[in-house]
Amino acid sequence: MITKRIIPCLDVKNGRVVKGVNFAGLSDVSDPVALARYYSESGADELVFYDITASAEGRALFTDILREVASTIFIPLTVGGGIREVADFERVLACGADKVSVNSGAIANPALIGDAARRYGSQCVVLSVDAKRVGGRYHVFAKGGREDTGMDALDWIRRGLDAGAGEIVLNSIDTDGVKQGFDLEMLEAVCAFSNVPVIASGGAGCAQDFVTLFKAIPKVDAGLAASIFHFGEVSIASLKALLADSGITVRRV
Repeated sequence: MITKRIIPCLDVKNGRVVKGVNFAGLSDVSDPVALARYYSESGADELVFYDITASAEGRALFTDILREVASTIFIPLTVGGGIREVADFERVLACGADKVSVNSGAIANPALIGDAARRYGSQCVVLSVDAKRVGGRYHVFAKGGREDTGMDALDWIRRGLDAGAGEIVLNSIDTDGVKQGFDLEMLEAVCAFSNVPVIASGGAGCAQDFVTLFKAIPKVDAGLAASIFHFGEVSIASLKALLADSGITVRRV
């Protein structure tokens, strides 16, 4: 059985980890380097680092903090924010990233997915999709959830898979920060056709939400969360113990 992954997410703004609700109302949490070290030592399977305002501000991702984070941890690191061209992949990979997450940059330039996959391999290209229900459909949002593109999220993910994306991170804006559980309906719709790993993001409020996620949708490969880990509401060790006791295969701490 495939081991399920637990992935904390660092949303970084102005050099600090922040967290909000429904992608809004951001509040300061912690120093990203210290928090990354804590998660690496606490048994997290991977870590995601998002420079959440890089795309909206039209700038490149800050690499100084990224270098510090990458040199501090001993688990795979996925990095996103302000990734617009293949040269941006080169820059963040050189800083120590293992995988690169594309979102707004790929929306503006869909060829970026294929170009990067051909150069670095599909395993390096993560398509991150911020989706929200609009008029009974799932719409793709860009620039950190600020801009409704009008694109159908399921169609966009299919295009990304065809282009060579090796992993999908599905961020539900509807459930983000609400702590009422993952968006199972949206995840089910994506897992029905995805042939690459799918990471669930947005909505975790307690350890049981991960059990519900993996049991309801066995095809989901990983659960990503932020605030419940950042604020000490759930520890990685206790979460993995609960998952193992529930018959879900995890890498034990």
